[in-house]
Amino acid sequence: MKLWNKKIAGATVLSLSMILAACSGDDNADGGENPDTGSDGDNGGSEEQVEIVYAAGVDVTGATPALIEAFEEANPNITVTYREMPADTGASHDQYVTSFSAQESEIDVFDADVIWPAEFAQAQYALELDRFIEADGINMDEYFPGTVASGNFNGRQYAMPKFTDAGLLYYRTDLVDTPPQTWDELFDMASELNGEGDTQFGYLMQANQYEGMVCNAVEFIAAYGGGVIDENNQVIVNSPETVAGIQKMVDFVQSDFVPSNILSFQETETNNAWVGGQAVFARNWPYMQATSNDEEASEVAGNVGFAVLPAGDGGNAATLGGWMTMINRYSEHQEAAWEFVKFMSGPEGQKISATVGGRAPTLEALYEDPEVQDAAALFSNEEFVATLQNAVPRPVSPIYPQISDIMQVELSRALAGEITPEQAAENMQTKIEAAMAE
Repeated sequence: MKLWNKKIAGATVLSLSMILAACSGDDNADGGENPDTGSDGDNGGSEEQVEIVYAAGVDVTGATPALIEAFEEANPNITVTYREMPADTGASHDQYVTSFSAQESEIDVFDADVIWPAEFAQAQYALELDRFIEADGINMDEYFPGTVASGNFNGRQYAMPKFTDAGLLYYRTDLVDTPPQTWDELFDMASELNGEGDTQFGYLMQANQYEGMVCNAVEFIAAYGGGVIDENNQVIVNSPETVAGIQKMVDFVQSDFVPSNILSFQETETNNAWVGGQAVFARNWPYMQATSNDEEASEVAGNVGFAVLPAGDGGNAATLGGWMTMINRYSEHQEAAWEFVKFMSGPEGQKISATVGGRAPTLEALYEDPEVQDAAALFSNEEFVATLQNAVPRPVSPIYPQISDIMQVELSRALAGEITPEQAAENMQTKIEAAMAE
């Protein structure tokens, strides 16, 4: 793991005692005592230097150090040490569970996939944030509703929305005049344009056995009218519509216009190949708009367009993604941790994430900010904003990690040609029903 630590000295800002005054005197969400120390942790009214550890996944955009630097400039008595977690969200999840289940306090603040808050809240890994939100007068109605709901469990807020995502189709504007409207059109165009210009591949996606592959699968399944779990908590994955979506995904993975090692591709591999000019089309998250147009690092800067993902028989579908930020319940620096969480999820922090990192804000008002609009073309695109507001969620369940694991295994077997899409759907139905019954 890599540590990044930067201290900013000499800044004249409002003291931490004033910043935290609203929080001092409030009880801890669990009854007023820090789990490890029997006190409220660091004293919000003290000028004593406090160091907090912030854990987050690999960031290729440069937004994380920019966020930390800006926060430390405004809070000179709080130092943030960045702990880089694996790019594989599943691996990060497992490391957090191991640490928090042992009640370790080393990590103070951590980024969480939108599918984690309910699990971490139920397991009592995360600190409830309601007292901080109320004391600082934060209006949660200013965020996209879905992003707030993702961090809420049993009526309490455990996570603050940091940025939101929905899958997008990227394409080379120097090779493609009009993006495809359907998955069938994309397949034909990717095959026809494979190797055009300086490219090596027609299409890039995330097909490795991890959470990102599930996101791709949900898009294919929903585009063909299928689903995994319905609103009544019934498993519905074994259907002709779901099979059709899986079959289309298999068709792409087994085509001759994707990399031969596509089954090892995650977001990082997709981004690196794309900015290296190796493909005509790619599916990825909004952040790739920024990396694509970085003239110092990208071979395709100025030649990148984006569109909503193609439609299947059931229409267009993009998976809801994004990240929240949470506080370890066992942190010994809860109030300093909150200041960092508040900054990252607030207007200034989200603007940095958008302008430096290409991350889509969860605060609706920021889409009217000219600097945010200038940072990425999609931030001023009404269709994209509507996509964020209506993106398809992954299966909603308190045992989602188990469901994801089942989907990863069975879908990966189908993508590798070991089983048919029909067998994958049948296996997922049986195994998910059994997991939910337990």
